[in-house]
Amino acid sequence: MSVAELKERHAAATETVNNLRERLRQRRQQLLDTDVAGYARSQGRSPVTFGPTDLVCCRTLQGHTGKVYSLDWTPERNRIVSASQDGRLIVWNALTSQKTHAIKLPCAWVMTCAFSPTGQSVACGGLDSMCSIFNLNSPTDRDGNLPVSKPLSGHKGYVSCCQYVPDEDIHIITSSGDQTCILWDITTGLRTSVFGGEFQSGHTADVLSVSINGQNSRMFVSGSCDGTARLWDTRVASRAVRTFHGHEGDVNTVKFFPDGNRFGTGSDDGTCRLFDIRTGHQLQVYYQQHGDGEVPHVTSIAFSTSGRLLFAGYTNGDCYVWDTLLARVVLNLGSLQNSHEGRISCLGLSADGSALCTGSWDTNLKRVLTLMGKVKISEFLLNIVLDMADLGIRRAQEGDLNPKTGKAISHIHESSQSQVHPSQCSPALCYIRKILLYFNPKVVVWETIML
Repeated sequence: MSVAELKERHAAATETVNNLRERLRQRRQQLLDTDVAGYARSQGRSPVTFGPTDLVCCRTLQGHTGKVYSLDWTPERNRIVSASQDGRLIVWNALTSQKTHAIKLPCAWVMTCAFSPTGQSVACGGLDSMCSIFNLNSPTDRDGNLPVSKPLSGHKGYVSCCQYVPDEDIHIITSSGDQTCILWDITTGLRTSVFGGEFQSGHTADVLSVSINGQNSRMFVSGSCDGTARLWDTRVASRAVRTFHGHEGDVNTVKFFPDGNRFGTGSDDGTCRLFDIRTGHQLQVYYQQHGDGEVPHVTSIAFSTSGRLLFAGYTNGDCYVWDTLLARVVLNLGSLQNSHEGRISCLGLSADGSALCTGSWDTNLKRVLTLMGKVKISEFLLNIVLDMADLGIRRAQEGDLNPKTGKAISHIHESSQSQVHPSQCSPALCYIRKILLYFNPKVVVWETIML
């Protein structure tokens, strides 16, 4: 068979696939009688609302001299690593804003960074097409620089994203401009599996982002410049489990929903979308009208610990807080005081959901406290207890203890007010929106919103 005949058959097969894909899209559209927001409204669900002081920028982390491209939290939420085009990784104490490490990189054009699950090492990658691992406990060289403990070389294009496999320090997944993702064994420095590529059913353009399923670490999702997101199983590298269509631009960021059954995406088309990995169906589109001007691109997303909120960063400096259930913007962090002065390039939520960190091209990072609830007490003598079992605040019984400290909580007397601080909260964080007081009968009702 000649080359011309092969090209002709390939073109015919491509046309057939595209026709089938369009028929499938139309059929799904016919079956789509509602979306998440439509169903929630039909059930009378109440929207999430925030006041101007409910989210507070409590820290600005200054130290980079170039655009901040990436950040990541440690699982214990007390440290942040950031990557900037000043050619450095900086490890921050998130509570004090102090720098614990400033790592000079072999290649200044860094695009991604990640903390290991134990917090003992960090990884980064960029235009050098390598993923570099740094052990934070290693001694520095004679110039005071931390050496690369393990270089992972194998990509043929820039490394756009990296993420450690949860609960392990020995495996990491990277995505690249060579249209592939790679699962690495850090101990040996060798590739375990390659996902996509020239002879596999994978992305057809640069892969920009990956997210590992927190409930099943064998599954991960990738987003690409081909406008699709693909679901992968690390045990089957030859083909993607599912391909998700819908975006009309590059998929810049992907993030798994907390339950592991859904994931979110952000794109150059200005939308965030929610997909279900079991059905392959799009559940919701999150889009804010911007008049007749240019639509800002979505650069990064993160879900709250319950999934009710979606944080999305944009190229125009906005950072929207979306109600995922009703598809409404409840707050724009970019409109608050001390907000960024440039594009939001990255963001991430701490493991317990108590704080959000954003990075920007203005060279700064900002830490936003997501729990600031003012509690007004009724005429009763009450004891405030944050209970991990019911994820809320309940009327105290005699001898109740704070589940986090193990100590009895002091009583709050009639007509007094108290500030609920994150240190009082259990790991199952609950956000106190407001309190409704009813005096006849004498019952206190606590209205809560789980983040």
